[in-house]
Amino acid sequence: MTSAAAIRIGGVAKTFRRAGQETQALARVDLDIAAGEFVSIVGPSGCGKSTLLRLVAGLLGPSEGVVEVLGKRVEGPVTEIGIVFQSPVLLDWRTLLDNVLAQVELRGLKPGDYRVRARDLLAAVGLAGFEDRFPYELSGGMRQRAQIVRALIHDPTLLLMDEPFGALDALTREQMRVDLEALWLSRPKTVMFITHSIDEAVLLSDRVVVMSERPGRIDRVLTIDLPRPRGLEARESDGFDAAQRAITEIFLSRGILKRGSILGA
Repeated sequence: MTSAAAIRIGGVAKTFRRAGQETQALARVDLDIAAGEFVSIVGPSGCGKSTLLRLVAGLLGPSEGVVEVLGKRVEGPVTEIGIVFQSPVLLDWRTLLDNVLAQVELRGLKPGDYRVRARDLLAAVGLAGFEDRFPYELSGGMRQRAQIVRALIHDPTLLLMDEPFGALDALTREQMRVDLEALWLSRPKTVMFITHSIDEAVLLSDRVVVMSERPGRIDRVLTIDLPRPRGLEARESDGFDAAQRAITEIFLSRGILKRGSILGA
């Protein structure tokens, strides 16, 4: 493990027990994420990607192994992070600005001290002028942008993102990907990003962690050597094609993806 690691996952396994039955979600995961690094984790449904994120956040405890965040062993919820889930979970009775400031209130901080920062962040994600709107007045993409701002309002060192664009339409998702990279470049954070999308993982990440089927293990870690920023034109590069093919071939070789159609077989 490197001394500069912001997240250290050592020998981690997780088994869920319910009604006398056991389900092993993760088996022997070892991973370092360096400070300031953007790492995506991609793998089939049920492979333990989200479980791994929750272990890092301290929302779950490992059955085996150790998780460290910023040099401290995780033994409960970690406060130095921001979390973005697939659903934005905004409060319907609060304006966009007040939804962002709810994070500050929950932390026992003074909302007034963060209003300027909240407005600046909202402007940075294209929501200037919408501060007084309510969630039902916003599109899905706008609500998700607001959730990202809420996760960043207290200036966390780490940002954990669990399939944040999964519920969005293809065009909105692509724009969100471009905007997230721009936000990350302007306000560097250590990012752990969970996704089902190979393209998304390649286009956003410094490294992509490819996981096996359950119980989830790290199958391979690929370094993505593409210049930044990676706008819409990044899909046309040879580097993108090579990385996308490499990850696809891993899933093909494991039988997670299959060539051609099985309809009528």
